[in-house]
Amino acid sequence: MAKIKVIKKNDEYSTDYKVGDILEVTGTWYGGINVNSVTGIPLCLDKDEYEEIPENTDLSHEEYEEAATYWKKKDAQAVKMDKTKLKQAVEEYILANKTCVLATAAGDFVRCTPIEYTYHDGAFWMFSEGGEKFYALEKNKNVCLAIYDKYEGFGKLKGMQVTGVAEIVAPFSGEYNAAAEFRKIPLDALKKMPHTMNLIKVYAKEIEFLNADFKKDGADSRQMLEF
Repeated sequence: MAKIKVIKKNDEYSTDYKVGDILEVTGTWYGGINVNSVTGIPLCLDKDEYEEIPENTDLSHEEYEEAATYWKKKDAQAVKMDKTKLKQAVEEYILANKTCVLATAAGDFVRCTPIEYTYHDGAFWMFSEGGEKFYALEKNKNVCLAIYDKYEGFGKLKGMQVTGVAEIVAPFSGEYNAAAEFRKIPLDALKKMPHTMNLIKVYAKEIEFLNADFKKDGADSRQMLEF
């Protein structure tokens, strides 16, 4: 049933309705609509007394489910690449880039952070001064990161989504020092900083790689690599 919001009162003496009331329409007449007041009293409102509230355009649960499973159904029919070749293509793309978007979440809190990374020893490594992403990382180590090219048409699509697990590496531990050396950050410089730099390490569990070039080899452009 349609709903309206009262925006004006032509009958200033009536106490049965007020500006701001949300009421359901029970019928129409030439000059306006019939509604019931908040207390259930039938009212007739003129056209200039209300505005219509758009009906809910959200998807149903079934429609959300259908949308969510779209790629799973497509993947079931997809032409797969050889896993060795796919892994090589994935690592080449990761190493060809230096920045990603790191998504973190816990409860109602979500954060999406552009951040520089290095990739070695089978993991992503990100130094960070801090930021609100650590609110989420304390409670939820499941993360997602995205690497992608600028859009230049469907024939040149290239982007990657990595689902993985994060851990915070202890400052100046063996792993921390090795990551700093790989990044060419002097340890002395890190130790002299007023605040300790945090190191986030992400192991990939699953990588979805969209690459239009895969079609040239007869495979689907979207490939999944699981670890």
